[in-house]
Amino acid sequence: MDLTGRRQTDTIRIMLRRTMFDDEHELFRDAVRSFVEREIVPNADKWEQAGVVDKSMFRTAGEAGFLAMEIPESLGGGGVDDFRFNVVINEEIQRAGVMASGMCITLHNDVCLPYFTELADDEQKARWFPGLASGELMTAIAMTEPGAGSDLAGMKTTAIADGDSYVVNGSKTFITNGINSDLVIVAAKTDPSQSHRGISLLVVEDGMAGFKRGRNLDKVGMHAQDTAELFFEDVRVPSANLLGREGQGFFQLVDNLPRERLSLAISALAHAQAAFDWTVEYCRDRQAFGRPIGSFQNSKFTLAEMKTELDIGQVFLDRQVEAYLAGELTADDAAEAKWWCTDLEFRVMDQCLQLFGGYGYMEEYPIARAWRDARVQRIYGGTNEIMKEIVGRSLGF
Repeated sequence: MDLTGRRQTDTIRIMLRRTMFDDEHELFRDAVRSFVEREIVPNADKWEQAGVVDKSMFRTAGEAGFLAMEIPESLGGGGVDDFRFNVVINEEIQRAGVMASGMCITLHNDVCLPYFTELADDEQKARWFPGLASGELMTAIAMTEPGAGSDLAGMKTTAIADGDSYVVNGSKTFITNGINSDLVIVAAKTDPSQSHRGISLLVVEDGMAGFKRGRNLDKVGMHAQDTAELFFEDVRVPSANLLGREGQGFFQLVDNLPRERLSLAISALAHAQAAFDWTVEYCRDRQAFGRPIGSFQNSKFTLAEMKTELDIGQVFLDRQVEAYLAGELTADDAAEAKWWCTDLEFRVMDQCLQLFGGYGYMEEYPIARAWRDARVQRIYGGTNEIMKEIVGRSLGF
């Protein structure tokens, strides 16, 4: 990065050597890096202003083989069930400083896709899988409501069976990909008299009568990522769009939340690492009192502390990924990773912005956007307070 804050593609990553990836993953990384630099970076500022990315980028990602890689080749996917490829995509998006512009991809791959691969029946697979892999079908998941966030059992949206359909009524908010999505996994009460056991998952498709998208929410950060309110007014959803079994939605959500939280931890640490790399470069280039600002003891100690914490975090997080690959990642483990990595992310962002001084507060420098974008990571995917509650319960309290 030069003193104007422009990104460079040859940034040296100042971190310990990792052992989780093999040559195939590194070749894939080169391809993803090229895609991000070519298709996302040049458009990121435009999308920040628009508040939404161009869906053609998402489709280009599908054509390149970067979407829904777990889907079998016979249905248009890559047939590769290896989450390390997802990690590479996430890390390269963060490395380039385009977190908000690339989130439509990571949400699709890391969060929404497992609901389809694990719960869809053969008819649903044939109907949706090719589009999920090609980019013709962008996904979103709608859990949060105006009056129900972390308390999923408190949701008010209903889906009442009526013949061969469900009639959906209610609203959702803070829905990532809410404007651009073609398929929305909606958590709703199919039995309002029940609590957890009354929730089911239905796929609402773009264009269904009564399904309306509200405003694209004006957020503090993550401006390029569309985040919307969704409204359902007597939306008739075919029973064929039920994912899994009726009444099992809460448990299906619980089963998939560890992967979502692991993905958030991955993005948080990679985001922090990218900011650290930019800051080291800046501290080498920026002069004060006739020498680089990184040579002053306070700067040097701050950088040393950040590097140590990032290295420790990377070892911890790579072990979490390995546990996920082995089917051993628990909800408690994922909660630890989510809260600790996102807390570290914002702490690193704040220290990096401080080292940039007044320039760090200028929008032309990527650290300013990164600092803004990082704040929400401690909120979505389950607030960090809820994560600590989960970990605390595992201790018997």
